[in-house]
Amino acid sequence: MDILPDTSAVIDGRVSAYDGEIGTVYVPEAVVAELESQANDGRDAGWSGLEELQRLVELADEGAFAVEYVGRRPSASETHGAGEGDIDALIRDLAAEHGATLLTSDVVQAEVAKATGVPVEYIEPETEDTGTLAIEQFLDEQTMSVHLKTGVKPMAKRGAIGDMHYQTIGDDVLTESEMAEFAHDVEAKARASSEGFVELSEPGMNIIQFRDMRIAVARPPFADGIEVTMVRPIVKTDLDDYEFADDLRERITEHQRGILISGAPGAGKSTFAQAVAEFLAESDYAVKTMEKPRDLQVGPHITQYTELGGSMEKTADSLLMVRPDYTIYDEVRKTSDFRTFADMRLAGVGMIGVVHATRAIDALQRLVGRVELGMIPQVVDTVVYIEAGQVNTVYDVKTEVKVPHGLVEEDLARPVIVIEDFETGEPAYEIYTFNRQVVTVPLDDEDGEPAETGVDRIAKNEIEREIKSVARGHVEVELKGQNTAVVYVSENDISTVIGKGGGRISDIENRLGIDIDVRTLDEHPGRNAGGRSSSGSSSDSRGQGEIVQPEITSRHVVIPLGGHQGETVEVQANGEYLFTATVSRGGEIQVSRGSAIAEELELAIDRGKTITVAPQ
Repeated sequence: MDILPDTSAVIDGRVSAYDGEIGTVYVPEAVVAELESQANDGRDAGWSGLEELQRLVELADEGAFAVEYVGRRPSASETHGAGEGDIDALIRDLAAEHGATLLTSDVVQAEVAKATGVPVEYIEPETEDTGTLAIEQFLDEQTMSVHLKTGVKPMAKRGAIGDMHYQTIGDDVLTESEMAEFAHDVEAKARASSEGFVELSEPGMNIIQFRDMRIAVARPPFADGIEVTMVRPIVKTDLDDYEFADDLRERITEHQRGILISGAPGAGKSTFAQAVAEFLAESDYAVKTMEKPRDLQVGPHITQYTELGGSMEKTADSLLMVRPDYTIYDEVRKTSDFRTFADMRLAGVGMIGVVHATRAIDALQRLVGRVELGMIPQVVDTVVYIEAGQVNTVYDVKTEVKVPHGLVEEDLARPVIVIEDFETGEPAYEIYTFNRQVVTVPLDDEDGEPAETGVDRIAKNEIEREIKSVARGHVEVELKGQNTAVVYVSENDISTVIGKGGGRISDIENRLGIDIDVRTLDEHPGRNAGGRSSSGSSSDSRGQGEIVQPEITSRHVVIPLGGHQGETVEVQANGEYLFTATVSRGGEIQVSRGSAIAEELELAIDRGKTITVAPQ
């Protein structure tokens, strides 16, 4: 019998392994072109197909059968339309022309051939249980990840969760040929085994899931050498292993919630997320996951989804059709991820997102600027912070209409996001808008002592800014209480700041909700020989920040801050505080020219001061 294989049969190595008598193997030039294209793109499937063609030539030389290359190379447009079946159609036509049986492992190709009267033999792709991967020789019970690269000794991360150490685990530097063997072993066994699959294949990079191991294989020119990185979980837990287990069970089963699981890399976030997912599935909830790549170790009753058509938004649209009770989103990182998370949560799906953050509050602040401030508690009502594999902090997030902590005037009442400690019920942070800026105010410091209030952290700077907008000379501010302050200005500025009949200072007091006493600089009790107070706010030097170059346009002073979208930052001049702002979705801060803030910023620029921004 004469046979003509398509690309799928060649890649799978099914021609050389064919069980039956063969007269002539007709190899379509279209198949050769497709394999060559894949090999040029660095895809392992292309190389596997070319190796099969070489085996066919060797068998032909031994007299097993004849090999003949037929047909023409496809045009660029036909190659482009391979997904639409153009090349498959060329191959079917060649089989009919040469009176050969089409050999394929592609079920669609087989069905179309039957429908068009082309003799076809469908050979179902075989999978086999493989033994171990060559890379597994570097594993022990405490190994979380293995890192192999050409020209470097084998490395691994070993230890317990929260106490991992990156260490050398071999004496000899790995050669190019050794690395090529490790890479080929992983990729070949992932294709052949029912225990593995290729998660992502791009020129220079393959991501493979094999049992509980996620393996990245990188090659030049994407990487500067062959690199194989394997990561796996070393601990599997259930919810009983964590603090607050009973309270968390009750909370997440009471009704569908929006939860962020946060922590530093390697802290155990994904391990905790897996425990929550398994608990929910066992509690009669329909649970799905959204991951890229898929590496959460969950049971078969939890379906794991990745990007659909290169987009998590499309994945979310599909999930909304099946209406899961809870979806685990691992990892929520980019702006598009946060928006997709929010859209699904607002559609009524319980959402659990895994987020990198060094503090519990940082996870929540990453929503600022990406989600409308007032919608945040509807999107996320619980934050769980994981540290060293344990639940360190749990926050309850809700909205109240109130006067922010530290402010006293009733007309300052506004919607405030209150973040409470789940264990004690005590407020830990407040997030709200103040003078058109989003601010996050801690209500206690790390030692449990009362931290600076909203007045301490915000009003002091706002008072100074308001006074500087009318005073010409130096200004210092001293807080006397939560609703009282003393402002020290030069004697020449006293009348200007107070205004006719006290009207100007009264307007400022009404805007800020703070009683202000205006005095001369000479009356400042801490005034030093240099003419400035040793404790005034103007000398409040902040930490070093990122140096920026503001741009002055006809209408705005623009501070570019790409990569900081949604973050709340302090803008400083030579380390001295100017104002607090939230970076826009476009990655910049815009200050309207003519405002007091803009004038202060422009003056600092004109005087050659270094403008920096620092996280709040």
